[in-house]
Amino acid sequence: MSNSADSNATGSTGSDQARKGGFRPVRVLTVGVFALAGLLFFTSFNTAKGTDIRSDDNLLKLSDLIQERSRKNKELDEANASSRDQNEKLAERDDGSTRAQDDKLTGLEKDAGTRKLSGKAITVTLNDAPPNATAKLPGYPEPQPDYLVIHQQDLQAVVNALWKSGAQGIKVMDQRLISTSAVRCVGNTLILQGRVYSPPYKIQAVGDPAKMQQGLADSEAIQNYMVYVNVYGLGWKVTEDGTVTLPGYSGTVDLHYAKPVE
Repeated sequence: MSNSADSNATGSTGSDQARKGGFRPVRVLTVGVFALAGLLFFTSFNTAKGTDIRSDDNLLKLSDLIQERSRKNKELDEANASSRDQNEKLAERDDGSTRAQDDKLTGLEKDAGTRKLSGKAITVTLNDAPPNATAKLPGYPEPQPDYLVIHQQDLQAVVNALWKSGAQGIKVMDQRLISTSAVRCVGNTLILQGRVYSPPYKIQAVGDPAKMQQGLADSEAIQNYMVYVNVYGLGWKVTEDGTVTLPGYSGTVDLHYAKPVE
């Protein structure tokens, strides 16, 4: 009995000591929470570097990066075009080809769009509607934001109608189109061959002006676009330019294609 009593006394004393200064899970958890909070504060400070991380200025950095990359791509295209001209001049000095072969090559380069092209031209300009536009004709709903901007299919409709009506060459903004060119839009910006453009969009084509304008008028896709022009004020303008010279395509001509998964 005495041993049992001693044991109980000892156990009670140990329990008191544990309650007074021993291991406490709640205390450790509290310390962990404060440590995590400190880490989060430090990470936020290190990310912000003393600036407001919710500021619109930070959101503009991505746009600035895109514009900078677009400008860099333009410089690379111009450098590539200059190098290509130098290579062609060196090759023409003594390449062992006949005059007939040189003429054939020149014709192929012209058809491919890598040579300058001169002739009578028209320019089609498309632009977004005013942001406060309302329906100008009865029976039409008030516009959604989607109604007031130029879409990829609008640009493609113009390009396709010009090709179909006999255009010999087309330039979108400041770039010549070739067979592998893709006109793509993200939001209300145009991405063409690695460069970014904002409206208004200008499409210039060399060919018979009358036939090209008739081709635009006959296009069902453009007829649908003209509804939005007349109702909501989307921009549409066609001008005859006289004789102009389109630049040759200066970008890469490498083909990119899908590959099967092995």
